[in-house]
Amino acid sequence: MTVKQAEPETIIGIDLGTTNSLVAVCDAKGPRVITGDGEQPILPSVVRLGSDGKAEAIGDEARRTAVQYPERTIHSVKRLMGRSLKDIAAEAAVLPYEVVEGEHNTARVRIPAQVADHIVSPQEISAVILAQLKRRAENALGREVNKAVVTVPAYFDDAQRQATRDAGRLAGLEVVRIVNEPTAAALAYGLGGQGVEGPSHSLVQSKGSGTVSLSTRLNPEACASEPGHPPPAPPDP
Repeated sequence: MTVKQAEPETIIGIDLGTTNSLVAVCDAKGPRVITGDGEQPILPSVVRLGSDGKAEAIGDEARRTAVQYPERTIHSVKRLMGRSLKDIAAEAAVLPYEVVEGEHNTARVRIPAQVADHIVSPQEISAVILAQLKRRAENALGREVNKAVVTVPAYFDDAQRQATRDAGRLAGLEVVRIVNEPTAAALAYGLGGQGVEGPSHSLVQSKGSGTVSLSTRLNPEACASEPGHPPPAPPDP
């Protein structure tokens, strides 16, 4: 009796940026950025919140109306993730929306409303962006996506990394790994391997009796899984 191999679970890659974000996938077709129908590959990391504290516009639409709704259009929220109000005092001074102190001395965003103010955490706002990217990936791939690898700046401390994981959880994503942005760039362009002289070379890792390129730019097949041989994972930061 032939046993059919279970299809490996899809894990998307997300660059959750301060200004822009995007989602990508790496499979047998090679690495590619996922784009929604009629959408640009890059999603502006901007969310406009309604008077009820819920997201009413994301990405380009939110950015286009930022002048009309400056106190409710949240951008650069990545700078607030996992930080205290004191930590981001300089950044908060130039932001058009109000940043206040929340639980455990963490920075929060205050949305004024006619009846009652709404206090929203940076993780909740980032989760809106992550959820949008999750939906984009699911629509393009035609299947549910529950796991992601997310890149963060190398200088992010433990609190900021945990805040990123929390944002993923709120978006319905398990963040299986957090990768430093320089590490992600090195993996993408094949830097760091023995004898590497520049981007034209590939980073290789021993695999059985041979080698496999981790530079998906040069070897798209590095994305494809073989039974019993999943693609190599980048090291923990």
